[in-house]
Amino acid sequence: MIELETPPKRTPPAPPASLEHRRLRDGAFWHALPHYAGIDEATFLDHHWQARNSVKTPEELFETISAVVDDAFIADARQGFEHAPMAVRVSPYLLASIDWSQPYTDPIRRQFIPLLSTARADHPRLTLDSLHEQEDSPVPGLIHRYADKALFLPLQTCPVYCRFCTRSYAIGPDTAGVDKLELGKTPDSWAPVFAYVAAHPEIEDIVISGGDAYQLAPKNITLIGEALLAIPHVRRMRFATKGLAVMPMKILTDQPWVDALVGVVDHGRAMGKEVVLHTHFNHPNEISAITERAMDVLFKRGVYVRNQTVLMRGVNDDAATMLLLVKRLEYINIHPYYVYMHDLVSGVEDLRTSVQTALDIEKAVRGATAGYNTPTFICDAPGGGGKRDVHSFEWYDRDTGVSVWTAPSVKPGKYFLYFDPLNTLTPTMQTRWSVPELQDRMIADALAHAGGTVAALA
Repeated sequence: MIELETPPKRTPPAPPASLEHRRLRDGAFWHALPHYAGIDEATFLDHHWQARNSVKTPEELFETISAVVDDAFIADARQGFEHAPMAVRVSPYLLASIDWSQPYTDPIRRQFIPLLSTARADHPRLTLDSLHEQEDSPVPGLIHRYADKALFLPLQTCPVYCRFCTRSYAIGPDTAGVDKLELGKTPDSWAPVFAYVAAHPEIEDIVISGGDAYQLAPKNITLIGEALLAIPHVRRMRFATKGLAVMPMKILTDQPWVDALVGVVDHGRAMGKEVVLHTHFNHPNEISAITERAMDVLFKRGVYVRNQTVLMRGVNDDAATMLLLVKRLEYINIHPYYVYMHDLVSGVEDLRTSVQTALDIEKAVRGATAGYNTPTFICDAPGGGGKRDVHSFEWYDRDTGVSVWTAPSVKPGKYFLYFDPLNTLTPTMQTRWSVPELQDRMIADALAHAGGTVAALA
């Protein structure tokens, strides 16, 4: 008797909704904002025009959006800026990417324009410099925390200012509540950084951030790149910029900047050294056909790009949005590299999520695309523990919101604490956090479960 073979499984074509990541906003979408209705494509794509017309004060912002929001929203935002640790700077590209019919819930608006009505009180244990970067700064403008990697901060300006900036203690101009720390920002002030790196043969990896590498003049991209490539033990270099997400047209219209970057990339490759670009998209709406065109330029010229996302409430804290972001990034040849827990910085509690949220979203995203395009979810351990896989906590109490982390290869013997936002906890637990003695007890209990003591806190 002949047995029939099992017929092959035939998978039907994917439904159109599953291909949403390929549908990128195109055309003159900026015309939907009346302030830009008369701007032609050539002008809108000019990076000089974008920089000149970026709003740099609350009043400039209100003038730009006055035709699409009501007085109540403007009053709400005006009061929000009075309490914000970051100054305002938003590009026309970003303003035109916001859905102004829903200004209170739009995920891009949430990242750049604070509202008093959505503000939440800071957790009692967070600080302005939650990562304690300055404690690991041997010379101004350099952070040396990991044995073989250093972070170089050659400037303190950005093409836009994000509300949630980790370095709100230093980036941008002073605000009503924060006098900014001065970072080295001229070639003369960079010399001690190069000397320190050259004197430490264990350093093989340099991140050039700030601030933002988009703001470096082409000659300084070349100066920094060549100075670091000339150090024999430096093997890897990453220029970090949010620019692709907030002003992608610079890649299309600033030929000298692109040529300088590509020159360093090509020289590094010829030396057997890796030079890449790191960028920062947080929501799929930040990616347009302009972004795709910019990435085509970089991809064809051999520039590898990785993305680092920040997990934020109301922006990307659901699995569907995060998966769409990941798929859209990989579609335009950007590698989804990290998703960070929001750092414990002051003034943005409305954006932070719980560690449990990160765990749930990571589980949903994993397996939906290729493993190498699945980002690692990270908690940058407050107090200087560095980047820890979000699953690697020693103890996590969902009731108190306290998670305990260790970093054996960074600061052995030390314990680091991350705190879920108070408004994600029960009312009873929120009340407990208002009492300093109970705060200490909850922290001591969490450390005891993790095998540590208060004396071992970083």
